This record gives sequence, structure tokens and C-alpha cells, in this order.
Amino acid sequence: MNKEGLTRREIREKALQALFPLDFNVDLNKKDAIVQALEFDHEDWISADEEEFVPEYLDFLVEGVVVKKQELDQLIQNYLKNWSVQRLAKIDLIILRIALFEMNYVSDVPGKVALNEALELTKKYSDDASRKFVNGVLSNALKDLEKE
Repeated sequence: MNKEGLTRREIREKALQALFPLDFNVDLNKKDAIVQALEFDHEDWISADEEEFVPEYLDFLVEGVVVKKQELDQLIQNYLKNWSVQRLAKIDLIILRIALFEMNYVSDVPGKVALNEALELTKKYSDDASRKFVNGVLSNALKDLEKE
């Protein structure tokens, strides 16, 4: 597949792979995290002079989640009963952040699509209990968004 043909689903997966180490490593910057995610299985996209190809939507998604992280975490916290954001598995938290960012700030991604894409990521990177949990949080968030 050529670099222009990256699907939004693949971009969301790359965003997850970039955001995960950003959450742990304070010395890592957004650009390096994205490059590492792309190099993981698309090293052919990195040119010899290291002028990397970064899909625009990938940059937008990672930047948006990083900038809105506290706001997204507060939103997630609103849907947690007797639980805290800090106790969530990091991978599930990042999947929730990506989906809620898309639901709230990306007008061309329907909320239902953001929810379904999050469930696909959870299927691949987490377990069935997490998938049900993510589905519950995002379904409630979607209901609230549709009311507004």
C-alpha cells in the first residue's frame, strides 16, 4: 500500500502507537512518537534524508489528543462510576481519548464511526472485558452528545 492510501483506521492505529509512548516518556516529542509509530511497519516511508511522510490526519489526531488530554480525561472520568482515570489500562485510556476527541472535535467523523473504530482497536490491543468497558463509556458519551 502506498503512503497516500493509508486508511483512517490505519491512521487511528498509528495514532494509538504514537500516543502510548508519549504518555510515559516526557522527553519524547510528538513528531518523534509519530515517526516511531510509522517506522514500526512502514519504514519504507522514511526517506534517506529522514524527511518523513506523516499523514495529515495522523498529525491532527495525535496533536489534538495531546492538547486536549486533560479535557478528554475529565470527560472520561464523568462516565466512570467508582473508578478513576488513573486506574484504567493505559491502552484503553488512549483508545477512549482518541474516540472522544473524534466524537467532539472532528465534524466529518460520525460518533458511531468513532465508537466502532475504538472497538476495533480494543479488539486488537486489549481484551473482551476492556472492549465491553470501552463500548459502555463511549455509548454513554455518544448518547449525551446526541442530546446536545
